[in-house]
Formats: sequence, structure tokens, C-alpha cells
Amino acid sequence: MAALCRGIARLTSPVCYVRQGVFRGYSAGPAYQYILVERKGKNENVGFIQLNRPKALNALCDGLMTELNQALDSFEGDPQVGAIVITGSEKAFAAGADIKEMQNRTFQECYGGGFLSHWNRVSSVKKPVIAAVNGYALGGGCELAMMCDIIYAGEKAQFGQPEILLGTIPGAGGTQRLTRAVGKSLAMEMVLTGDRISAQEAKQAGLVSKVFPADKLLEEAISCGEKIAGNSKLIVSMAKEAVNGAFELSLSEGNRLEKRLFHSTFATDDRKEGMTAFVEKRKAKFTDQ
Repeated sequence: MAALCRGIARLTSPVCYVRQGVFRGYSAGPAYQYILVERKGKNENVGFIQLNRPKALNALCDGLMTELNQALDSFEGDPQVGAIVITGSEKAFAAGADIKEMQNRTFQECYGGGFLSHWNRVSSVKKPVIAAVNGYALGGGCELAMMCDIIYAGEKAQFGQPEILLGTIPGAGGTQRLTRAVGKSLAMEMVLTGDRISAQEAKQAGLVSKVFPADKLLEEAISCGEKIAGNSKLIVSMAKEAVNGAFELSLSEGNRLEKRLFHSTFATDDRKEGMTAFVEKRKAKFTDQ
């Protein structure tokens, strides 16, 4: 079976699916058990990662998060890819962390082993990451979505941090990123009660950028990724760094960071090409230099 897939992949596509959702990525890429990975878009410049544990509603087990990080590393190093989309199924983006894996852990294991520390890879990727959320984004699923740069939601998506109902609290950024996104009052209500909010409520609160019909969500997320990937990847990374600085720095420090990055663009070929193309009334041809 594997040999047949490799043969077909060489002839038709950079990807090959095998049984039980296991996926072999680029010809020399790893085999994935919990995710599906490929390039999307007309120019195949959007990395696409789909969480694939349907029976567990895409619960974020350690193996899934390890594979997610591997796929992100692969796309980060792929010069063809300018943006990344992470999604789940129509029923669940991710219904939370895998509680069965957590159930019997001790304080010593969690604290000494840095439990969940490897989840932060999503937030450190230089390329823009778009979360396309259908269905449940609860607990770790909501935290994963918030690690992304842009969140698009399907009309029936639900967001929540229900850890309090399990006798614990969010541990992968839920209390921090949610508060920054929606404000203290709503974040406190969600964290202390475990109540969920709808896609429309999430958009109104500023957690979500746009809401689409469920069957249009991926198309729109990939389209956004293509728009981003059509710009200079170098300048896009600078712009992302500047915006993220607003969440970490004071206003004066953030403005200084922005100014330094703005000045830095004048050392790039793409800044020169972009302005020259504008003056000459033509489309810019960026080289990511």
C-alpha cells in the first residue's frame, strides 16, 4: 500500500493519503497519525493542517500536538508557503485537551516536566496562521485557536474555557489571551462559569474576525491565506511581529518597535519593488528579499 501511494504521489501530487487518516506529506516528510497536511490555493502557497481525531472530537492529545508542531516547522521552512490554515472537522475544531491523558498526572510531573509547554509553538511561527473554526473550540481547542493570528468561524462554532467544570483552570494561555481578546468581564465570566459563546458573540467581542456559513469557511480561510501569501513573506513577518508587539509592550515601546521594523523595510528589495510598482502603476513582483 505504501509503495503504491508513493508511486501515485510522484505522478500526481505532493501528498498521499493512506488508511485510517494517516498521511504522508512531502515526499521525504513524516507520516502523521492525527493530522492531515497539504498545500492549498491556486499556487499551492497556503499550508493546510487539519486535525484528524474525529472519534475524539479532535481532542488535543500529546501525539497530535507533537505532529502539529512538526507540520508547522515544515511549513515554516518551506519557501513556497506564505500562510498556514489550521482547521478541524465541521463538528469540532477541537473539543479540548485529552482529559484521559491528564487524569492521573501529578503536580510533580506537570511542574517538573513543563506540561503543555510545547503547545506554544503555534504562537511562535513567523508565518501568519489562520484558525478556521467549525463546531466546538473548547478548552485547549479555544486556546489553540487564540494562538493563531486570525480566527475565522463557521456560523455554528462555539468557544469556551470549561476547565473550571473539571476542577482546574486553563493552562495553555486561556486566561491570558482570552482576556486580551474580549476584555476582563467576559473572559472572567467564561472562565469562572465554563459557559460558551457563539460565533456571533465571539465576533462581537473581538475574538473572531469573520463568520461564514460552515460550508464556506475553509474556502474563505484559504482565500485569506492566498492574499497574505501574495505579499512579501519577509515584510509580512515584520508586520506580524509589529502587531503582536502590541500585546506584549507598552504603547511607547510598541511604537519604537514599529518604527524600527518600518525603517528595516527600507533595507529590503521588496520595499523598493513595492513602491516602484505603485509609482509605475503595475503589480509588484516580490522576491522575499
